[in-house]
Amino acid sequence: MWRLLIFISALPLAIALAVRWWFGIRVLQEIGNRLCTCDLGRWFPSPSDSSTIHRADQSASEFGQDLRLKALAEWRSNEPKAATARENSKRFGTAVPPLSGVVAIFATIVAKIPLIGGISLLFAATALASALGLLSLPPELQAISQYARKLRSNASFPNRDDEDAVIRCAIAHAWKDSLPPILNLVQR
Repeated sequence: MWRLLIFISALPLAIALAVRWWFGIRVLQEIGNRLCTCDLGRWFPSPSDSSTIHRADQSASEFGQDLRLKALAEWRSNEPKAATARENSKRFGTAVPPLSGVVAIFATIVAKIPLIGGISLLFAATALASALGLLSLPPELQAISQYARKLRSNASFPNRDDEDAVIRCAIAHAWKDSLPPILNLVQR
């Protein structure tokens, strides 16, 4: 029974890691280091940015992360329920796998379940958190694409290729951050 649970949990985990690599990590590795230039008069810093000096030349990955934060802040103000649901699924993915690991360790130490049972519980909790993270991702991607349309109409980037790279990096950051942080140990 425990091996079946591991197999059933390993399949969604493998799919989630493959999707995260394809749409997130691979894109950031390809174009994330591209140096992009923006018009600081039209590009405003992200809501969480407290620095007084802003650079017009940054990597596409840094601009993409800023774009994602701006889109999430606007989404949070326009649709607070959907944004809260997304944040709750990310919190679930952050908390549940480590807590299930602690429970599995204690259950194994007390000898209520075998070691393979503890491992399968950790796999199952991580697979569930991964599935919830990926299922709650489309509204965030939609918020990023809506903000990207505003970015295009605002013409914050003089070079169209820079603008495309920043938008692709923003979407890649969303894919990369959609899975539980415990999976960062497996895939960077």
